[in-house]
Amino acid sequence: MTDRSVRHATFTIERYYPFAPWRVFAALTDAEARQIWMNDPDFTSDGSAYELDFRVGGYERFGGRTPDGTTHRCAALIYDIVPDQRVIYGYEMYADGTRLSVSLATVEIASLADGTRLTYTEQGAWLDGIDSPEAREGGWQNVLDRLGAYLSAPPAAGPRR
Repeated sequence: MTDRSVRHATFTIERYYPFAPWRVFAALTDAEARQIWMNDPDFTSDGSAYELDFRVGGYERFGGRTPDGTTHRCAALIYDIVPDQRVIYGYEMYADGTRLSVSLATVEIASLADGTRLTYTEQGAWLDGIDSPEAREGGWQNVLDRLGAYLSAPPAAGPRR
């Protein structure tokens, strides 16, 4: 019998972006934008389509393959949306069909005099020692850095309002 375990953890990441909250929110909620800034250059397509139904009760689904051939999949359910302020969703991560973790993520957007503060908080259950909160936090650090690069790109590359 395989040893089973669960590790609970919470982490919070803050980022400052010198853009209006509506612009940050648009990049978070637009399918085309998300596919650009969430794209990890170490992953290749696994043949699955990216899906986003951005509404309360909606979902996000995507997958990819690491250089070693492992397939990864994410399935999220959106619980709460406050335009330009907050998104809360739950998501599961899988590797080669095995569930790695189940998490609740909260993205808060706060208006500052000269831009936006984004606060990402994840509360998760990491299963059977396959993945870790430290690895996930590092991954989200990279993702939020790519969001900043996306927002800083010439306007033609970003969503408009």
